[in-house]
Amino acid sequence: MQHDFESGKVIFINKAIDWTSFDVVNSIKIFLKFNYGIKKIKIGHAGTLDPRATGLVIICTGKKTKEIDNYQAQEKEYTGTFRLGETTPSYDTETLPDEFFPTSHITAEIIHETTKLFIGDIEQMPPIFSALKVDGKKAYVYARKNKPIEMRSRQISISEFEITRIAMPEVDFRVKCSKGTYIRSLAYDFGKALNSGAYLTALCRTSIGQYKLDDALTIEEFKDLYKNPEFRDVRPVKDETQDPA
Repeated sequence: MQHDFESGKVIFINKAIDWTSFDVVNSIKIFLKFNYGIKKIKIGHAGTLDPRATGLVIICTGKKTKEIDNYQAQEKEYTGTFRLGETTPSYDTETLPDEFFPTSHITAEIIHETTKLFIGDIEQMPPIFSALKVDGKKAYVYARKNKPIEMRSRQISISEFEITRIAMPEVDFRVKCSKGTYIRSLAYDFGKALNSGAYLTALCRTSIGQYKLDDALTIEEFKDLYKNPEFRDVRPVKDETQDPA
């Protein structure tokens, strides 16, 4: 199969849970090295997905890395699940619940009505367990050491937010939002708006602009598709993926 990784290629990957976006990039770099002999190549991703999230990641190689900002700027769609009545320090399942709240007052009508509070341009506080830089370091470095940190809110935009299933204490949702939106923060804020608590238990990015998860390949499918039988370097490929944290 012909390839144009060095001149520039856009790859749609379905990221697995517990992989970082860096893991995806690194795995592709290693694959290209040992299957095509490409030892030096620019590769980047158009928008980080948290390790506990799955779904669409757009990977750009070669000259196509110049287009990363264009992909990042496009609206994203996510589906997932909130768990009501509890919060975690990370706003997701990376950490264990540390606070508990009543849910008996929450009805399906209240849940659906509360989504309306988040439609449009809103101020959102990013989670402290995030890769945002604070004083030159990623915020999660401070958070994991229990060091105090001051985050700044920023404006994001949500065009669609709907509840697709209610099975208390779980609530499934679908949301379309702008670049820079943290769905973990949306979970936390949604819980507060319900006079309770909530954290994110599942998240999948289903689209970036016009590009859909249905068109993406898993890492294994990508490697099977682009395996190069003509390259004779038979050294074993080690899984060198790692969490940059």
